Amino acid sequence: MPLLNKPRTAVPGGPGADIASPSLSRLRAALTVFFTLDGFLFAGWVVRIPAIKEQTGSSASDLGLALLGVSAGAVVTMTLTGRLCRRYGSHPVTVVSGALMSLSIALPPLTHSTLALGLVLLVFGAAYGGVNVAMNSAAVDLVAAMRRPVMPSFHAAFSLGGMIGAGLGGLVAGGLSPTAHLITLTAIGLLVTAAAGPVLLRHPAPVAGHAAKGPGKDPAGTPAPRRLKGRTRRLVVLFGVIALCTAYGEGAMAEWGALHLEQDLHAHAGIAAAGYSLFALAMTAGRLSGTALLERLGQTRTLVAGGTTAAAGMLLGALAPTVWLALLGFAVTGLGLANIFPVAVARAGALAGPGGVAAASTVGYGGMLLGPPSIGFLADWFSLPVALTTVAALAGGAALIGYSARKASVPQGG
Repeated sequence: MPLLNKPRTAVPGGPGADIASPSLSRLRAALTVFFTLDGFLFAGWVVRIPAIKEQTGSSASDLGLALLGVSAGAVVTMTLTGRLCRRYGSHPVTVVSGALMSLSIALPPLTHSTLALGLVLLVFGAAYGGVNVAMNSAAVDLVAAMRRPVMPSFHAAFSLGGMIGAGLGGLVAGGLSPTAHLITLTAIGLLVTAAAGPVLLRHPAPVAGHAAKGPGKDPAGTPAPRRLKGRTRRLVVLFGVIALCTAYGEGAMAEWGALHLEQDLHAHAGIAAAGYSLFALAMTAGRLSGTALLERLGQTRTLVAGGTTAAAGMLLGALAPTVWLALLGFAVTGLGLANIFPVAVARAGALAGPGGVAAASTVGYGGMLLGPPSIGFLADWFSLPVALTTVAALAGGAALIGYSARKASVPQGG
């Protein structure tokens, strides 16, 4: 799940001048590997959803409920993972969660009923949520120590991993069974974890050089969290809703995009899998250019432009009569959605500090929770293309909300 941090720039010769130290560089490389692996494994599961739906004999609504297990498992473990990170450190929890996610991805193709699929997806979702919380916590510590705004590079790595995982999945979808494919991903995941994990285990989480004790800080020098109250709370929730609209679209594209291409437009399994790969590529490009876009347009215009672009792209992707037009729509949707979540969370953080970031992220992740079952039920009641137009509606809603909150500022006295 995306997280934005905006540390100050180090002054040459000052406390943050050691930003290029070998240990921090190694930690950054290792964390980048885990972000990439996370996207790679998740995309590998996503592109095999159509085959596993057929294997379990699930209807669209049944599949939607089963897919709810991924989000439900992740939500349940979020708080627990935060506590584990505080007790044992984010680095060991990242390594353990990465190994568990690698193991759990082999479970879905072993099921032959919707109920069994939902149960194993709870396990997969728990591991997925755990690794996301842990590695983001580790990345926040590293960004603060480096005193450079490198957080977007980690999330670009996640998108790049998704693109690679979906692309490879598309290549093997026609000739490799889901079981063989996902067990191979388990082996790859364990090997990568074994290679990158020791770097995290050897080095504790770095401490920002500028941390100092003082008013409003705990004994360790960490700024005390601000209470959310009054107008501040309402604005944070507002930006959380913007994030939710984005997460809904990302979840829908990940878990229903390939099925739409294969079922409604009769695309080959490999082409259907490539749809998510194209979406992930567009997301990667959008995130890599996000800083320049924000500098040029500002936050409000970026929100409005992103939401409008995503709405138009998803209307094309959902209603296009041909596969190639739908793929174009998926790419446009990815470009539009790429920076909405980070901007919304950044605005919440400017209003209420770390507490605002956490609250907006939690509300935003609800989009991942609501998306899969909502799309499934709507697909049964109407059709999958019609269901996917809700992504366009929510993206347009995010643009409108972003414009309405253009004058939001840090309130005096809450």
